[in-house]
Amino acid sequence: MNITEDIKNQILEHAKEECPKESCGLVIIRKGRIVYKRCKNIADLPKECFVLADDDYIKADEEGEIVGVAHSHPYEQPTPSDGDKVACEKSGVPWFIVNPNTEKWGYLEPSGFELPYVGRKFQFGIIDCYTLVRDYFKKEFNLQLRDYYRADEFWKKGQSLYEDNFMKEGFIKIPLDEIKKHDLLFMQLEANLPNHAAIYLGDQQVLHHVQGRLSSRDILGEYYIKNIAFAARHRSL
Repeated sequence: MNITEDIKNQILEHAKEECPKESCGLVIIRKGRIVYKRCKNIADLPKECFVLADDDYIKADEEGEIVGVAHSHPYEQPTPSDGDKVACEKSGVPWFIVNPNTEKWGYLEPSGFELPYVGRKFQFGIIDCYTLVRDYFKKEFNLQLRDYYRADEFWKKGQSLYEDNFMKEGFIKIPLDEIKKHDLLFMQLEANLPNHAAIYLGDQQVLHHVQGRLSSRDILGEYYIKNIAFAARHRSL
C-alpha cells in the first residue's frame, strides 16, 4: 500500500512531537481520501512500545475504513520487530514505521507470519506467556482463544485475568495429579495472584514464556511446582 508524501509528513511530524515516546496512529480512507488520525499511546512503557487507545480506534473506524497503522521507533531502526509482525497479523492491515531522528521508514503487511514456540523475545501483552498459549492451541487444535488486554504486571493491580477468563475459553479445573499433555498450569511467580501460564508437554516438561526470558521448554521442577495455583484442561480434550 502506498501513502502520499503529505501523509508521510504528518506521521513523521507526529513521531517527532512524541519523541522519545513511540507515536501511533491510524491511516483511514474517508470520503475517498487517505487521512492520518493521531492516536494516544497508552502503553505502560511508551518509550519501548505502543498500545493504541480503544476510543481512538473506535472513532477512526466510525469516520472511515482503517487501512493502515503507523508508529515510530525513536531509538531503533524502523525494521519491523517480532512484536510488530505479530500485531500486524492481528490488525490485518499494512504497517508504516518511522524513525523520527533518521527519518527512515519501514513497512510490513500481513503475510501469515508465525513465531516459533521456542526462542521468542518477551514483550508484555504482545509476545508473552498467554500469546504462546493462544498460538499453541490455534496451531495444534485449531482453537481460537480470545486475546485479552493485559496491562504490564496486571496482578499487582489486583487483577486475576487467568482466573476470571479461563472458563470463558472452554477450560475446566483439574486435579494437579491428573495432568496430561496439553493441559495448562497457571502459576504465581513472585505474585499473590496467577500471573503465568505454562503448557504441560508430558514427561515433566513444560512449554512457557517467563517474563524477561526467551520462550523455552523446561523441566517442571520444584520451583514451578510449588508455585502452581491450579491446572486446567480444555473441554474438547
